[in-house]
Amino acid sequence: MTPMTFNLILMGIMLVATYWLSIKGMKKTSGLKGFAIAGGQMGPVLVGVTLASSISSTATFVINPGFVYTHGLSAWLHYGVAAFFGIAGAFILLTRKFKALGEKNGSLTLAQWLYHHYESRSLSLFFAFLNLLSLTFIVLILVGCSLILASLFGITQKVALMLCIGFVFSYILFGGSYAHAYTNALQSVFMIIISVFLFVDGLPLFADGFITTLQSVSMDYASVFNSSSVLYHDFFSVFISSFFITFALMLQPHILTKILFLRSEKDTKVFLWTTMITGGIFGLMLFIGFYARLIDLPVTSQDAVVVTYITQKFADFWWGPYLKGMLSIGLLAAGLSTLDGILVSLSSMITTDFLGPMMKFDDKRGLDISRYILVVVGVVGLILAWNPPKYVGLFAQKGVYALAAASLVPFLSGVMRKKILPVPVVFTASLSALFVHFYLNLFAGVTNPAVSGTWAILVSLTIWGTYEIWSIVKKSQTPQSVIDQEA
Repeated sequence: MTPMTFNLILMGIMLVATYWLSIKGMKKTSGLKGFAIAGGQMGPVLVGVTLASSISSTATFVINPGFVYTHGLSAWLHYGVAAFFGIAGAFILLTRKFKALGEKNGSLTLAQWLYHHYESRSLSLFFAFLNLLSLTFIVLILVGCSLILASLFGITQKVALMLCIGFVFSYILFGGSYAHAYTNALQSVFMIIISVFLFVDGLPLFADGFITTLQSVSMDYASVFNSSSVLYHDFFSVFISSFFITFALMLQPHILTKILFLRSEKDTKVFLWTTMITGGIFGLMLFIGFYARLIDLPVTSQDAVVVTYITQKFADFWWGPYLKGMLSIGLLAAGLSTLDGILVSLSSMITTDFLGPMMKFDDKRGLDISRYILVVVGVVGLILAWNPPKYVGLFAQKGVYALAAASLVPFLSGVMRKKILPVPVVFTASLSALFVHFYLNLFAGVTNPAVSGTWAILVSLTIWGTYEIWSIVKKSQTPQSVIDQEA
């Protein structure tokens, strides 16, 4: 059996299994609620695995190891350590309350959650519009998946791009969130096997010790703060920015809405443990950046480090091309596992929060509209990914980190504050975050989007904090009789 035949068989198995799971999901998808949040009737382990694979997508498996390859230990600490604590902190703090409030109001999307909480249609529409920035992450995933598919079958990247879009849209179009969750469970199996195998396979490279081996590249490469890096050179850029921006990234629609998939609030503990353990295993893929650098792997671009490593690492073995096929399928699964989640959440949000207030439709009609919107999003994604920017990882971060920074105050205050924060304060904090992030990153020379995003978050938190201080001062100056009447 030739390697090409083997690859085709593997891909065929993945296609059949994915479509079978999609059909199974389609049978359970009778309306918009089933399409958007799987009817809120999924078990915690399945939701936890689905969430972990949604977080650890092409960025973790294909793009971010390239940053480690280029910048060394500082990049690994940024993406692998500080980011992990940001993820854990967000879910530990937000999960239970967000689930309870969403369940109480029957929310299907994050924008709808905001509408129910703040009773502001303008805020809901603003957030729904803001989530179009998710298209930048769709571009990242499509580019990463097309690189893998092109390398696997010897086709051009543009042909691979069209095949990726056709595949993921065809199976998610019918099953919605059910298909997304079921196929993610299958894809996660591939992702776990790949992560563990590649991590263990490269460990002998550290025979002389972890830091000593990295120092053989350069002292900067082995430093916690890489003084020669424009991205990860101090405590703020390595740790603080990663923690804050990753915390805020958990507020993305395709991530936070997974909480609404759960059957009940009681499932949150198992859900959290499943997410953290599975995500930790996926994070082992960052070590590929180290391995590629230690073997002096020549790469054409930073984004192609993982694909090039897999292609060349096992080229001298007769079974190498077969192993490459298995690993490539797993990497492809990593990308699709997040792409389908973004597509479902984005199409659901456009249907529910853009069109819903203008067009009165029932649950079944809403399902049909979501599917039409899905096709439109696919076409837009294809156009944007057709000629991608040189550093697609940074391109995606610019857009997604802006969304994350603008989302933090609306959702964090909604979950943590007993009384509802006034809508003008929420708007001011969100718009300020958007302005600060884009200004610093595009015009003020802040190269690392995580740094500009974190400064944006800090500005928005300062606005919220200023309002809280003003409220306390105002309350202390108000006579008790007036306070009692207002209460």
